[in-house]
Amino acid sequence: MDKHKPSDEMIKDLDNILSKLNAMEIVASDDHQKSSIKIMRALVEGQMHSINEFQHLKKGMDLLMLQLFDVKNKVNN
Repeated sequence: MDKHKPSDEMIKDLDNILSKLNAMEIVASDDHQKSSIKIMRALVEGQMHSINEFQHLKKGMDLLMLQLFDVKNKVNN
């Protein structure tokens, strides 16, 4: 099984996809194509948001673990 990409690389890839979707919207000839592109854009932006929120959660968990270790050290001393 392949290892997943780092979050910075995933965000960069999603940003490239978003740029391509913007270009596709400009050349779209009918409302159906434009609507489909808007849906894809919303999905890509949602994925980017999810990756960013996950990074915030990881940082919060790291801070919580540091606090727990501080409390454990104070109790043991």
